[in-house]
Amino acid sequence: MNDCYSIERLREAARSRLPRGVFDFYDGGAEDEVTLTDNCDAFQRVRLSPRVLRNVAHVDMSAQLFGLPMGLPIAIAPTGAVGFGWRGGDVALAQAAAKYGIPYTLSTSATASIEEIADKAPGRLWFQAYILQDKARLNALIDRAEAAGYEALVITVDLPVGGKRERDLLNGLSFPMKLGYKNIGQFVRKPFWSLDMLLRKPPFMPSLQGLASLQTDKTKMQGVAGMNYDPAFDLTALRALRDRWPRKLIVKGIVNPLDVDAILDVGVDALVVSNHGGRQLDTGVATLDALPGIVRAVNNRVPVLIDGGIRRGSDVFKALALGASGVLSGRATLFGVLGGGYHGVDRALAILGDELRRTMQLCGTPTLADIDSSVLAQPTSNRGKEEAAI
Repeated sequence: MNDCYSIERLREAARSRLPRGVFDFYDGGAEDEVTLTDNCDAFQRVRLSPRVLRNVAHVDMSAQLFGLPMGLPIAIAPTGAVGFGWRGGDVALAQAAAKYGIPYTLSTSATASIEEIADKAPGRLWFQAYILQDKARLNALIDRAEAAGYEALVITVDLPVGGKRERDLLNGLSFPMKLGYKNIGQFVRKPFWSLDMLLRKPPFMPSLQGLASLQTDKTKMQGVAGMNYDPAFDLTALRALRDRWPRKLIVKGIVNPLDVDAILDVGVDALVVSNHGGRQLDTGVATLDALPGIVRAVNNRVPVLIDGGIRRGSDVFKALALGASGVLSGRATLFGVLGGGYHGVDRALAILGDELRRTMQLCGTPTLADIDSSVLAQPTSNRGKEEAAI
């Protein structure tokens, strides 16, 4: 892990140890993966305009969210089926988050239970709830999260149906995993991973155990959560959840400013600008491009977080400069755990923290409060268009 000096190097470490189809499940997006790619490219389009002659001998990267401290302006985003890539990976993510004093979000499709995470990784815990058609199960999961002391409930609202992930179709990947002519060669090439899954049996998703299995019709293939999501979920149903859940409520999956007022009227405590990492709707807007509009619509009423495409500490810096209160790390820390378990996650967070600190020093911003749009340059592409118009 010490040789992994960037998130991309951690990604390559994960690729090297996993069968192609398994790696592609975590790495891929919907359809042509336009949104997946654009999430990253959006950060590349933003340029920094550093201030100089500032005292940056000491840099403070600590933040606050909901009145509680965070070691970094980062939370771990919900990522599903982690245990298939690294056994015990969900616990590793949560333990590393606790070390850095940042929130960890447990996915409904995690390979660890609500109670296991609370027992093995006490810290700031959030539970991400998919709105299942089975309301008795959904309510039971929410009640268990409350009983286990989870700080916040995260409601994902950008998944009325499952996305079409064509890498999975190509690789013949399904959960539970099955050997077939498309993937047996991939498994043979990765004997250590394959023997572990064979001898110790693959993990399972406790929160989804017993729900409908994956469809056999590959043209309609989607994840178990997507198959069982309730497409009728609306603002009225969200309000009912707000009344049921007594702690912080976070809504994840917002990109259109027209949705903001109605959601805030329900009484949510934070919004996450997210397009599900490009895994649902392809050709949707990149989250960084959507962020300024959401920030303006929110107008300081609640914190605004963002995920999607964050691979550098400078990406965190740019999100903060555009008005975010913090970021959620999805694939960046996921690549870490897939490449090296707990040590990989620790390495990923160390990389992001080091790069954020360095960017703050080079831009003359010793505290997070100093980071604003004044240290951003207008993108070259926009400047060119304006000059052409003149």
